Amino acid sequence: MRTTRRSALRLGIGALAVAVTGGCATGGGKKTPAPAVKTGAAAQVGGTITVWSWDVAAKALKRLAPAFEQQHPGVKVNVVDIGYDNAYDKITVGLKSGSGLPDVLQVEGPKMQSYIGTFPSGFYDLSTLAAPLKAQFNAAAWATGTDANGKVYALPWDIGPCGVFYRTDIFQQAGVDPASIQTWDDYIAAGVRIKAKTGKKLLVVDPTGDSTFPMMLHQEGQGYFVGDKIAVDTPAAVKAMTVMKELNDKGLVDYEKGWDALVAATKDGTVATTPTAVWWSGTLTDEMPELKGKFAAIPLPAFTSGGIRTSNNGGSLLTISAQSKNSATAWAFIQFVLADADNQVSMLKNEGIFPAFEPALSDPYITGPQDYYGGQTTFKIFADLAKNIPAVQYTADFSKASDLINTATGAVMQGGKDPKSALDSAAQQIASATNRQIAH
Repeated sequence: MRTTRRSALRLGIGALAVAVTGGCATGGGKKTPAPAVKTGAAAQVGGTITVWSWDVAAKALKRLAPAFEQQHPGVKVNVVDIGYDNAYDKITVGLKSGSGLPDVLQVEGPKMQSYIGTFPSGFYDLSTLAAPLKAQFNAAAWATGTDANGKVYALPWDIGPCGVFYRTDIFQQAGVDPASIQTWDDYIAAGVRIKAKTGKKLLVVDPTGDSTFPMMLHQEGQGYFVGDKIAVDTPAAVKAMTVMKELNDKGLVDYEKGWDALVAATKDGTVATTPTAVWWSGTLTDEMPELKGKFAAIPLPAFTSGGIRTSNNGGSLLTISAQSKNSATAWAFIQFVLADADNQVSMLKNEGIFPAFEPALSDPYITGPQDYYGGQTTFKIFADLAKNIPAVQYTADFSKASDLINTATGAVMQGGKDPKSALDSAAQQIASATNRQIAH
C-alpha cells in the first residue's frame, strides 16, 4: 500500500517503559546530528501527541488510538488526515522551516530516504530503541527507514510484495493455465492467447505515472541508483524496458490515465491481469464485491526460469519529527501500532494494510483461505513472496529520476524508441539534474 491506494499510480505491543525523551526543533536541511535518543525512568508516557497520516492509514490509526489511550490513562492521540495530495508539501515546508510539524509522521519509503538525505536532523534517531525490533521486520522495508550508516529514523509499517492478480473466468475462456506463467516471456505468450481468444488486453499502464517498469527493476534487485550512482541504463534496466516494449508491440496494453480508470478497466474486464502489490486486494474487495470468486493471484513472472518472482510497490513508515516535545509517547504509540501482530493483522482485515512486521504473517487470517478468491490462500502467497523482496537503494534524488524514467518509458512504449537508447538518454539527463555519476 502506498497508504492511499490512488497514490500507487503516482509514484503494528504496548509501549516500553524505556522510550525517547523530548528534543528541540530542527530543520532547513542543516547537517547537524539528529536529536539523540535518551532512555531511562525520566522517559514518561503521557500527554497529547498529534499524528499526520492520510486515507486508509489515517482510518487505521484513528481506530487503534482508543486502545492505546486506554492502556495509558490521560494520554490523547490526535490523528489528522492531511490528505495525500498535500502531504509532502506540508511535511517539506515543516522540515525546511523547522516548525509546524506534529509528533508523528507517516512517510512512504522512497520519500523517507529523500528526507533522510536532505533533512538528517529533522527526525529522531531511533537506532537504540529500534535495534531489538530489527529482526522482526521485513529487511527490505527496514532499509527504507535507515541511512547509509545504519541509523534508524523510522519504523516500517507495511509492505507491497508484488504478484499478478488475474481474472479466473477470462483465463478459463482463453484456455490459459496460470501455472504455465513462470517467466515474463510466458506472461506475454499468455497475453497473446488471451487477446486472440477473448479480445481482452493483458494489463493497464498509466502513461502519466507508470509503476510497472520500476516494479520490474526492483524485482531484479536494483533501483534507479546503485552505490549512489545512476543505474537506469544497466543491463537489468534494459531487460525490463524491453519487456515493456514487447507488451506494447503485441497490443497487450490498455493505456489509462489515473486510478479510477485502472479500477474501471479491471471491473469491466477490459484487462485480464494486474501485476501489482498485495494492497490491490483491498481495492478488489471494496470496489468489486460482485466479482467475488473471479480473481486469484500468482507470483510475478521471473526474468529467467527459477529467478526472483516478486518485487515491492509501496510501503510506508512512521517517524518522529524532531519538533516533537513528547517523543516518549510518540515512540510508545509507534510501537503499539507497528510492533504488535494482532494490531497489524487487524489493519489487514479492516483497512487492507499488509504487515511489514513478520510475526503477523503467520496469523491464521493470513495463512488461511480467502473467500473472495474462491478459497485460494492468496495472502499466504504474498507473505511467502515477501521473504524474497530484494532490498534496493533509494537516494534524495529518487523523485527527479522517477520523473525522467517515466518520460523514457512513454518514449519506448508509445513513441517506439529503442529501450537502450531511451535509458542511456535518461541516465544523462539524471546526471545533469543531480550531478551524480553514471554507474558503469
